[in-house]
Amino acid sequence: MQKKQLIECHQRITPFIHRTPVLTSHLLNKIAGVEVFFKCENFQRMGAYKMRGATNAILQLTKEQKGKGVVTHSSGNFAQALSLAAKSLGVKAYIVMPSSAPRVKKEAVKEYGGYIIECAPTLQARQAMAKKIEDEKGATFIHPSNDLDVIAGQGTACMELLQEHPDFDIVVVPVGGGGLIAGTALAAHYFGDDCTVIGAEPFEVDDAYRSLKSGKIESNDTTNTIADGLKTELGDNTFPLIQKYVEGIVRVGEDEIIAAMKLVWERMKIIIEPSSAVAFAAVLREKELFKNKKVGIIISGGNVDLKNLPF
Repeated sequence: MQKKQLIECHQRITPFIHRTPVLTSHLLNKIAGVEVFFKCENFQRMGAYKMRGATNAILQLTKEQKGKGVVTHSSGNFAQALSLAAKSLGVKAYIVMPSSAPRVKKEAVKEYGGYIIECAPTLQARQAMAKKIEDEKGATFIHPSNDLDVIAGQGTACMELLQEHPDFDIVVVPVGGGGLIAGTALAAHYFGDDCTVIGAEPFEVDDAYRSLKSGKIESNDTTNTIADGLKTELGDNTFPLIQKYVEGIVRVGEDEIIAAMKLVWERMKIIIEPSSAVAFAAVLREKELFKNKKVGIIISGGNVDLKNLPF
């Protein structure tokens, strides 16, 4: 993917997204021992960065494709993003969601006009149901993370971050399916000044960490993490970009994720979801790695079930 494609993508989606704020906290900087700036995609439309990629992907479709609708499978944030992006553009969205998806996210999908089709909480069940709808309805499948148009859209968050602060040494992002980190890494490569990208991942779902070590896409045997947005695995489009442009991945424990989430809630007075807290938890864990650096963190989203908080 070329620099020009990212610039065109940003121009394309700008009328349909929010330019989210960049916040910092003297107290959190002191606790982390490093200067940290948060790109707050929890303030994005539908509450997460995924609005960017979903909008770009739909805008790239033909008139005929738009007429037949789009379909995806998602545990939450991309489900909401595709639903809202489709509604904004007058397109029907079919959303395959696992029965275990957070209630708050299912309700949001319905509010945004998405048609929910529930399935068993396995990747295989999600893929099979999405394929069935694709075949029956003629809808275009848009992958939550492994679609190149989605990856480009996700990269625009880091583009905006670097427009405001061109001198970042490191940008840290959570890793699930890899769409955000792949797009971020491309943006840092093209628009940063010697800016490296580091991923953050729970120990419980450390497939990306192991994939970089082994050189092939690895899977997770279990998905026992509070970071529900990071349970997905890398794809054949995201993994090569991560291999080429990402410096490394820091793994964190569940207690560290909860502590980082609570710290941001208490000290910055903003709502972030556990998946977002993983990136800040990585900075708190590996203080020596980030020492004397200017660090950007993509706060990926703020969609939480307030009746089911971990603290």
